[in-house]
Amino acid sequence: MTREHTRPIQIGDRVIGGGNPVLIQSMTNTRTEDVDATVAQIHKLEKAGCEIIRCTVPTLEAAQAIGEIKKQISIPLVADIHFDYKMAIAAIENGADKIRINPGNIGGQDKVAAVVDAAGKRNIPIRVGVNSGSLEKELVEKYHGVTAQGLVESALDKVHMIEELGYENLVISIKSSDVLMCVKAHEMLAERTDYPLHVGITESGTIISGNIKSSIGLGIILHQGIGDTIRVSLTGDPVEEIKSAKLILRTLGLRKGGIEVVSCPTCGRTKIDLIGLANQVENMVSEFPLDIKVAVMGCAVNGPGEAKEADIGIAGGVKEGLLIKKGEIVKKVPEEQLLAVLREELEHWKD
Repeated sequence: MTREHTRPIQIGDRVIGGGNPVLIQSMTNTRTEDVDATVAQIHKLEKAGCEIIRCTVPTLEAAQAIGEIKKQISIPLVADIHFDYKMAIAAIENGADKIRINPGNIGGQDKVAAVVDAAGKRNIPIRVGVNSGSLEKELVEKYHGVTAQGLVESALDKVHMIEELGYENLVISIKSSDVLMCVKAHEMLAERTDYPLHVGITESGTIISGNIKSSIGLGIILHQGIGDTIRVSLTGDPVEEIKSAKLILRTLGLRKGGIEVVSCPTCGRTKIDLIGLANQVENMVSEFPLDIKVAVMGCAVNGPGEAKEADIGIAGGVKEGLLIKKGEIVKKVPEEQLLAVLREELEHWKD
């Protein structure tokens, strides 16, 4: 089932599935009980482009904090629950827009029923989450290890458990740190359900390895029309997850808007700190709501030609630089003024 045909599910004021845009999620790494720190981090994530945020709820204090956090943010909040069904109910009662549970680890059918009853009274969705690290022993034995088939069977078993209780306001996530296993599992699951799917490569690693694994895995999955929300899971600042998710979606043509920065890889002709300049440009352009391409080139010889496909470009020379528009040189400036001149140009473009 491709995303155009998954069933629409409302999360707060957002709707996923049914052909709606793929939304970007992240998760706070603060103590949820610390309202000020959690809200501050969510505000940073909102500014970066996060559209749904998940917070862990390991304690009653954390569940109660959900209500106060919700008052101060503008994106839907998902409560992440492990083991204790009472935390799920408390999070729902305190205003969570969605809960994430693994029905297999919160204590049996009666406890699942209590959570479903609470969610049903407020009509909030339940995300059924299964990952390779929590796959049931009997499924590991059945498939001779952790496999895509086992992940899919586990997830659908949990979904059926909730459906039997008369509730179908569901989202499914199946995650693995094995990229190709994760891809195969999503392909299999998409053939067997029309519920929206939350997609991610779990425990993908640090900024470099995590981005590579996530880009490959999410790229393959999303390009097949599978996936309604995504998270790029990184060991690092959650803001980096948002940057990566936006770039993955833009690269696949699933998201427009935001400045695309292209830059050359440097060579022996480079006479400026191109690496530092390109990083500064990438950080700066996030402030501008423009759908354009900006080129950062290290060579005044090839820069104008290489930047032809960009709307605006800058190129370095010997103690000076060039401002380029559509491949044409429009201004020479001292090297130290390149960033400021680009910013000024972007301001004019915005107006």
